[in-house]
Amino acid sequence: MALPKETANHKQKTILTKGQTIPLNIKRLGINGEGVGFFKRTVVFVPGALPGEEIIAQIEKVYPNRAEAVVKRIKKKSRDRVVPPCPLYDECGGCQLQHLSYEGQLKEKQDVVRQAFERYTKIKPEKLPLRPTVGMQNPWEYRNKSQLQVAKEKEKVIAGLYGINSHRIIDLDQCIVQHPETVRVTNAVKRILEDLNIPVYHEKTRKGIIRTIVVRTGFETGETQLVLVTTQEKIPRKELLIAEIQKRIPEIKSIVQNVNDKKTSIIFGEKTIPLEGPETIGENLGSLSFELSARAFFQLNPQQTVKLYDEAKKAAKLTGKEKVVDAYCGTGTIGLWLAPDAAEIRGMDVIEESILNAKENAKRHEFTNTHYETGKAEVILPKWLKEGWKPDVIVVDPPRTGCDQAFLNTVGKIKPKRMVYVSCNPSTLAKDVHMLISHGFVLENLTPVDMFPQTAHVEVVCTLVQKNEG
Repeated sequence: MALPKETANHKQKTILTKGQTIPLNIKRLGINGEGVGFFKRTVVFVPGALPGEEIIAQIEKVYPNRAEAVVKRIKKKSRDRVVPPCPLYDECGGCQLQHLSYEGQLKEKQDVVRQAFERYTKIKPEKLPLRPTVGMQNPWEYRNKSQLQVAKEKEKVIAGLYGINSHRIIDLDQCIVQHPETVRVTNAVKRILEDLNIPVYHEKTRKGIIRTIVVRTGFETGETQLVLVTTQEKIPRKELLIAEIQKRIPEIKSIVQNVNDKKTSIIFGEKTIPLEGPETIGENLGSLSFELSARAFFQLNPQQTVKLYDEAKKAAKLTGKEKVVDAYCGTGTIGLWLAPDAAEIRGMDVIEESILNAKENAKRHEFTNTHYETGKAEVILPKWLKEGWKPDVIVVDPPRTGCDQAFLNTVGKIKPKRMVYVSCNPSTLAKDVHMLISHGFVLENLTPVDMFPQTAHVEVVCTLVQKNEG
């Protein structure tokens, strides 16, 4: 848990005790969406509290340099506090900010980015080129994929998420951030499993067959894929199960089984078996089309993905003459978005399957200016440089842990004119920017993009330029 800057350099012992009630003024939101206040210079994190509120908090946990608490009473409410529309909001934990107005969410997500740069860089707050958060017109029903754990409760098959701080599955018969089709299909599959008495997985005994119901729907194509994650390849009454799914949910294009027999929280196993229909469904992003297999990564909010990639394209400032590197390229989505305006796109990724997909995607869209290789960016970039190929722009979209230090050092040596960094973690972004500044880059722009409304997550498109290079 990242601590606010106020406490980053003060490791004083807390004077708080479990069960103690204290008055607290909430100053800001933390990176996980909790309210942050200070009691005698000790930082206190309070889920559900909002900036500007005055509360009475009860201490739940005490650590050497922080405490966690719950709201006992709100003395002064935030003007942005609203009633969460979801009846399961307090139990589910899938969303963290439904009690905050959407305008308030966009404002606080911008502040989360500001906090990260205050803490991890030496950029003066007034010099931080931070823009307003890019939001959604309708911040509901935006998720194109659901992955819900299956269980049995009093002979009823349920599917949902683990409740807050518990190992109890909360049955999600409705979810207002999911595409309605994913909810409808999941509910129909639950009833089919129940009617056919197909054994579902029990986490403690590790007995049963059906572990997870995964449903993905193409927003633009309307195509839907159902994946049943099972503990073994054999499913009792498999043919009848497939027939009932086809009969009751005929619009499903693809039915797939994935086998995961390990004791793990990871959803998918290594083996995937087509049961009915094609192995993939189609989805479009702008002018690009993609074939999505059961395990393929694809952005969960396609509507905002278009805005995110458009921000990256604006940041790259391409004229048609630039050589562009798409580092950590995955299946090549960002690079292909930029390809019409670039002289050449070169991408790399350590996952060979992703590189094969990137090549297929480029070929399907008839791009002739792309080149992909499997391997680490910090190895491949110097190789290309030795061959006489130097990028003008580097685009990177790393995992939450940020960029590899060796990669950042390599970028520092290559010195492209521009670097576009798409981040899903403001803290690791700020740390990496601090390092890039030491390599001669200047921070030009930070644009937060709200990819997951009602949650604490925020993406950022960050632009850096070499000194004296516009």
